[in-house]
Amino acid sequence: MNGWFRLTLGLLAVVVGAVWTVQGLGYVDGSVMTDQRIWALLGPVLALVGLALLWLGVRARNRR
Repeated sequence: MNGWFRLTLGLLAVVVGAVWTVQGLGYVDGSVMTDQRIWALLGPVLALVGLALLWLGVRARNRR
């Protein structure tokens, strides 16, 4: 996996994880995910995976 792909995938995971978290906590209305605890738990996990991918992507870009 090259650096740009990791950076892009990591950024996407952080954003989606944040959206899942706020939906799960009930701050965003109009979704079946609203006020569902599972999304409030899975969101931060996905965001952490995204941060790890961002870190790996930055490391891969700095090695070149």
